Amino acid sequence: MSEIAIFAGGCFWCMVSPFYALEGVISIDSGYIGGHLKNPTYEDVKKQKSGHYEAVRIIYDPGLTSYDELLAAFWVQIDPTDPGGQFHDRGPSYRTAIFYQNDHQRREALASKAELENSRRFAAPIVTEILPASQFYVAEEYHQDFHQKNPIAYQADRVVSGRDEFIKKYWGEDYWDLLVKKQ
Repeated sequence: MSEIAIFAGGCFWCMVSPFYALEGVISIDSGYIGGHLKNPTYEDVKKQKSGHYEAVRIIYDPGLTSYDELLAAFWVQIDPTDPGGQFHDRGPSYRTAIFYQNDHQRREALASKAELENSRRFAAPIVTEILPASQFYVAEEYHQDFHQKNPIAYQADRVVSGRDEFIKKYWGEDYWDLLVKKQ
C-alpha cells in the first residue's frame, strides 16, 4: 500500500531528485497546488496569476520510508524562513508549504515544524505553511524528472540558485552529500 506526500519548496526541478535518495519513494510528480485556476499551465503559475505553488507529489511506501523521514528530507532542501520564494526563484508560486492529506500528516508536519523552530538552527522565524491538500495538477511532461532529462540545465540551475550552498551552510556536508550528491 502506498501513500502520498505533497511539498512545495520553490522550483520543483530542484525538489525532485533529493527525494529519490529515500528508499521507499515510488514516484514523484512535479505540479501545481493551492491555487484558484483550474488546470493551470506552467506559464500561469510562473506569471503568478493562478495562486498555485510549484510542488512535488511523492508516492511512497510507508513500510520503507516514513512520512517523518520525508518531512526531514523536505526541511533540509529549503529555506524555511523566506516568505517571498526560494533562493533565486521569487514570488508566491515559489513559497514553501507542506500540504497534508490527513490528520496524521497534519500532526506530524506541525510537530516537525515545531522541532525545527525549537532547534534554533535559524535566527529568523519558520514561515513554511502547513495547509490541507487541495487539487494537485501534474505539470507538463517536460517538467517531469527534469534532472534526468536535462542534467546540464538542471545542474546549472542548482548552482545559480544558491540552494546547495544554503544546505551546506545550515545542515552541513553530510546532509548535502546524502540528498544531493547521491543522485
